[in-house]
Amino acid sequence: MDIEAYNNIRSGGAGFYEQKRGLIAVSGKEAVPFLDGMISNDMKTLEDGQQMLATFPNAQGRLLAVVRVLRQGERFLIETEEDTREKVFNNLFRFTYAGDFFVEDLSEQFHFTTVWNSKNFPFAAYQKPDAPRVGKFTYRGIEWAALPSVNGGEVDLWIPQTQIQEYFLDELNDLGFIEITDELYETLRIESGTPKYGVDMDETTIVPELGLDGLISYNKGCYIGQEIIARIHFRGHVAKRLTGLIFNGDLGLAADAGGTPAVQSMELLSADSKPAGRITSVTYSPKLEKTIALAYVRYDYLSDRTELMLGEASATVTDLPLVAN
Repeated sequence: MDIEAYNNIRSGGAGFYEQKRGLIAVSGKEAVPFLDGMISNDMKTLEDGQQMLATFPNAQGRLLAVVRVLRQGERFLIETEEDTREKVFNNLFRFTYAGDFFVEDLSEQFHFTTVWNSKNFPFAAYQKPDAPRVGKFTYRGIEWAALPSVNGGEVDLWIPQTQIQEYFLDELNDLGFIEITDELYETLRIESGTPKYGVDMDETTIVPELGLDGLISYNKGCYIGQEIIARIHFRGHVAKRLTGLIFNGDLGLAADAGGTPAVQSMELLSADSKPAGRITSVTYSPKLEKTIALAYVRYDYLSDRTELMLGEASATVTDLPLVAN
């Protein structure tokens, strides 16, 4: 990892990270009741220009995708990871003949970039986390859309694909923004507690196990998977939940081919050697000067500061985020 770039970001320097994301549009007179029956949050409460987190569960309450829904008048933009883009689109499109709504995949028409510490960016007025309306404006002939990231510390930008090479990267470089590599982004992602599909969550994950605030409405009525999700909630707690770990010293474990300690196959144990959970992502945090991880920990051991063991190494359960943005 480029430690100089990391220190620059963590000390308030500006950077950007490009990645492929899915962007699905749903519109039509029946778009709200249609989406309300499909996702875990309450579409009826989403006002024009605002956003919310939600999930697409299956009938067993297990995760198909985590999404962000943005409302633009009567159109709803559903943003998700590239790995879940096709799944979300197909899940929606198969119902298009059943009502007055339309589904369109816009992913290839736009370029997605996350910007860190954007106070020097020309559109700072649209980028405050406490003002979550979508900023839509034209600059140098480009129509931009800027909105706060789900982590609160970054800004996500969608730019029309045909204009990206001509202006956008030159603009960022001219302003002194550094490009964030995949390796650096992985460290920042784990520090902020952002789960990644296929790594920290998949179709075996029950939605409440993610523990993400504002993801589920428990009073909006029926949707796919609602019965299972509500039963867990009213029972009082999940059997396990995604949380953070901070290791107390070196793991002392062999690395896999990518240089990451091979810990995903090992079981976390409690102080009295009972099964306590499993790790999904691990990295070294220069800010904390510790190895850190995301892990699913059993309910009995979820309390902040609980000590767990992984082989000979000890780790402390720590609420997310591990490093504040």
